[in-house]
Amino acid sequence: MATSEAHLQHLMKASLDGDARAHHTLLSALVPVLRRYYARRMSAAADLEDLVQETLIAVHTRRASYDRTRAFAPWLFAVARYKMIDHFRRSRNDVALDDLGDVFGDDGFEDAVSARLDIDAVLTTLPPKQAATIRATKIDGLSVAETAAREDISEVDVKVSVHRGLKALTNRLKGN
Repeated sequence: MATSEAHLQHLMKASLDGDARAHHTLLSALVPVLRRYYARRMSAAADLEDLVQETLIAVHTRRASYDRTRAFAPWLFAVARYKMIDHFRRSRNDVALDDLGDVFGDDGFEDAVSARLDIDAVLTTLPPKQAATIRATKIDGLSVAETAAREDISEVDVKVSVHRGLKALTNRLKGN
């Protein structure tokens, strides 16, 4: 997403607190996000724009249902998914919902967003150098040499930081 989860979540919380400017900024920031979401699933541009507008209205009218303690993107994509289902029900009554499996979730976008949020949350529990080296080598796919150059540390330091960070995460998952 061009706009970060943290930024969207901040705007949503401010919107819920009555900040009209934050609410307007949130809805404006969601337009390109929703266009990309629907573009992956829709062929008709008119339908796409209609769905974006319907989803923005739903975000506005149902914003009280958002749980402040949870990530914003999964909530947004759930609203978008329901709007798409409603659209298919209205426009193509002959399509069974079971046949829509190919339309929803094939690209794993929502799962990827949720996984990315989970990874980001886990990495924040590590020291910054360990988190940065794990992100660079294991997520961004950089080599040890590339990571060392990017982080301005030695290759040995990269290897040690990744090893210690992964060990700490493993111990947390095991409950140690």
